[in-house]
Amino acid sequence: MHLVGVVLTAIAIFGGSQHQLAASLTTFVTGVGLFGIELWRNRQHWRELAGAFVLLKLLLVLGMILMPSHAASLFWFLLISSSVISHAPKSFRHKRLFG
Repeated sequence: MHLVGVVLTAIAIFGGSQHQLAASLTTFVTGVGLFGIELWRNRQHWRELAGAFVLLKLLLVLGMILMPSHAASLFWFLLISSSVISHAPKSFRHKRLFG
């Protein structure tokens, strides 16, 4: 569902759809759900680069919702940075940032 939300968000932003809010909310809500699952599996996830980055991504998706005029640039930043982080070596993604 999260990827469906991401694709629908892209379609809404770049296709001029009036459903941008609903698509972005789908991305946000499913992102929170995925983060919750990761925290359930590993309570220290938020202390690692990957977990801290998810929190940043959620804030940026919220920014897309609150500032729709910046949604396109935020979307591209999220897409590119998420691809870089998710394909980085495990030792980098799971590096402890806090405690």
